Amino acid sequence: MDAAEFRKRGKEMVDYIADYLEKIDKRQVFPDVEPGYLRPLIPDCAPQDPESFEDVFKDIEKIIMPGVTHWHSPYFFAYFPAASSFPALLADMLCGGIGCVGFSWAASPACTELETVMLDWLGKMINLPEEFLAGKDGQGGGVIQGSASEATLISLLAARTKTIRWLQSEKPELTEADIMSRLVAYASDQAHSSVERAALIGAVKIKKVPSGDTFSVCGSALKKVLDEDKASGLIPFFFCATLGTTPCCSFDKLLELGPICNKENIWMHIDAAYAGSAFICPEFRHLLNGVEFADSFNFNPHKWLLVNFDCSAMWVKKRSDLTGAFKLEPLYLQHHHQESGLVTDYRHWQIPLGRRFRSLKLWFVLRMYGVTGLQEHIRKHVRLSHQFEHLVLQDGRFEICAEVVLGLVCFRLKGSNELNKALLKSINEAKKIHLVPCHLREKFVLRFAICSRTVESTHIKFAWQHISQLATDLLKTWEQNHHQQ
Repeated sequence: MDAAEFRKRGKEMVDYIADYLEKIDKRQVFPDVEPGYLRPLIPDCAPQDPESFEDVFKDIEKIIMPGVTHWHSPYFFAYFPAASSFPALLADMLCGGIGCVGFSWAASPACTELETVMLDWLGKMINLPEEFLAGKDGQGGGVIQGSASEATLISLLAARTKTIRWLQSEKPELTEADIMSRLVAYASDQAHSSVERAALIGAVKIKKVPSGDTFSVCGSALKKVLDEDKASGLIPFFFCATLGTTPCCSFDKLLELGPICNKENIWMHIDAAYAGSAFICPEFRHLLNGVEFADSFNFNPHKWLLVNFDCSAMWVKKRSDLTGAFKLEPLYLQHHHQESGLVTDYRHWQIPLGRRFRSLKLWFVLRMYGVTGLQEHIRKHVRLSHQFEHLVLQDGRFEICAEVVLGLVCFRLKGSNELNKALLKSINEAKKIHLVPCHLREKFVLRFAICSRTVESTHIKFAWQHISQLATDLLKTWEQNHHQQ
């Protein structure tokens, strides 16, 4: 393909994507395929000779689309939102076109410098304390990671290195193996599984701190676990607080937890993967109060801020904590500006060496929506979640299982877990809308997340009528079966 054909095909592809997104509500939200559907549809080996773009293009609808779950459909209410917008898609095209691998400042100065400035913009939008910003001569700063899981892992590994070095400077006779065997990380019993995975990769113990009635961890619960562990000779070193848990969007009590972590010399990382985007709205910013006690903080603009995947924003108070843990300087990666003090080499802030020009997406979206446009997007989703909550509360057969704060509603039929599993099965088998469940304590609960950029009040009403009708049908057969038994 030469540049002339690329121009032609590029325009066709943009038209195809625009049509796909404009008419996505006409497609069934969840595919009808069985595992292994794709292999028989394509040859066993790559072709020896080139094929035409037309041949490849017509296979998109034939082979790919039948197996796509349409995350951007207004009938998709599963997981959390996956952000997408036209400015972000255009920026991603430019990122692919420039095609730099921005591991150091010298590898592409604009790639590095735009990222530093965009993370400062974003930090100011959510009113992060000054020490998290790079500014002109700050100690902190932000970086774009691939996902919140990576941000948690990076912070845990940095905390581990910092603790080992500090303990060895206090007690030189301690070996790294002695310390490692006694290190413990902590997170809520509601925290995302990626925190446990980070501890697994970091080869340290992790303990779950019990959450209270509102599925949040409070100070006394953490203190109790810490006191027990210290008494048995363990070394607490890391706590991951969650703002907006995956099961029910609960918020750990930062103002109680932060001072304990600071006093005990424990690194506090805040995972606000989904909820963090909402902090750009003044009415939700109080949910971040206590961030001043944290060492690192992360949220995903690629969930709820219209920047498509991958774009996970992470800030640290002291960037030397990261660079000190991961810095290696082979000659082929060095450059003559690296000691100037004005230069960030993001390879020291992350797991991979290579990195894409992801800050372009942020730059396009922040400029073309403006803070007010993004605030309106968040507020609309929150309004729609309260609309759905209101519909649920009007039906005496159902109950709401956790406070609705942002764009997630946790609900269920009053009755057994088996009944609710059957309801979810009938919802997802009908394939008109898509939901996923969670466990809250012993209860099997349905999660209804407001996801699509294009979702409207009519889609919420449709979803509720659909759920309500399926519940009516299910309860009839359920009661008949129970009478027969």
